[in-house]
Amino acid sequence: MVEVTGVLQKAAWDRDVMPPVEKVRPGLWSIPVPIPNNPLRYVLVYALELDSGVAIVDAGWNTEDAFSALCSGLDEAGGSLADVRAVLVTHIHPDHYGLAGRVREESGAWIGLHPDDAAMLQARYIETDDLLARMREFLEEAGVPPMKLPDLNMASMMIRSQVTLAEPDVLFEDGKRVDIPGWDLQTVWTPGHSPGHVCFYSDEHRLLLSGDHVLPRITPNIGVHTQQFPNPLGHYLESLLKVQNLGVDEVLPAHEYRFADLGSRLDEIIIHHADRLAEIERLLRDHPGLTAWELSVQLTWSRPWDQIPDFMQRAAVGETVAHIVLLENHQRVRREGTDPSRFFLLPES
Repeated sequence: MVEVTGVLQKAAWDRDVMPPVEKVRPGLWSIPVPIPNNPLRYVLVYALELDSGVAIVDAGWNTEDAFSALCSGLDEAGGSLADVRAVLVTHIHPDHYGLAGRVREESGAWIGLHPDDAAMLQARYIETDDLLARMREFLEEAGVPPMKLPDLNMASMMIRSQVTLAEPDVLFEDGKRVDIPGWDLQTVWTPGHSPGHVCFYSDEHRLLLSGDHVLPRITPNIGVHTQQFPNPLGHYLESLLKVQNLGVDEVLPAHEYRFADLGSRLDEIIIHHADRLAEIERLLRDHPGLTAWELSVQLTWSRPWDQIPDFMQRAAVGETVAHIVLLENHQRVRREGTDPSRFFLLPES
């Protein structure tokens, strides 16, 4: 259990309402920006005061409600959208990147992104035919039933309109300081949730702006798909260890609420994934030859499988495959075939 520092945010979360705009530290503000039709409800945009304006970490979806909330939040913090000088995007997903282009159009701000996420922009949001074809192949190999296949394959296309495509002006480098005058933000490359996910660490303020890498209550989706590294869960677990020894008094996540005791939360997340790996091994021991889809349907989720919408079912299948890949790499599981692939537990050596 984490130590909650965002007390007002936690109280708002428990009441299912939007949290307030808050001054987190001198010169640092938290601005909630709504996410449409999503259980996460909002993304927390962080505004850092500069001598010549403001820098923001993440931006929100490209919807009118989100744009209005961002503008209102900046006004409440004593600035305006026109004052934004930089948009530091933790990763490519629409709730973080979607409004970045619109902010740049309105303010002239530069946009920063890690190169591994920047490389995916065109294929993800503009020229999607190849992406869809490869995703269909992935879902077929995972054993998704033919009647579900079209819906799951197209599940992410509905969000394209909520992103303003914007090529980054700055590419973040792991371990390098971000050019934000007055702030000692260091880029920490933390692949897993996306190939180019980054956190920002301040040694002076002992803060970690963690994006989706470390959240206080849930774990981010770590899934195999056509725009991921082959072993995303392996990368993610390594990335958790990467932030483990940072001097952090408070974590500022992109969702839910602020918290302390980063080390304990990292332990909880690692145990969660160990439990999921063990659950998959048990299922394969009892039912050899399951597909990734069949495993996903039988695994423990936060709600019954038939209550999970299509886009989240697709994410769940990708997460299941990510755990299988890690088990394969540790020679605990083998696969047979590709149409679909079936999985078998290997005897312990």
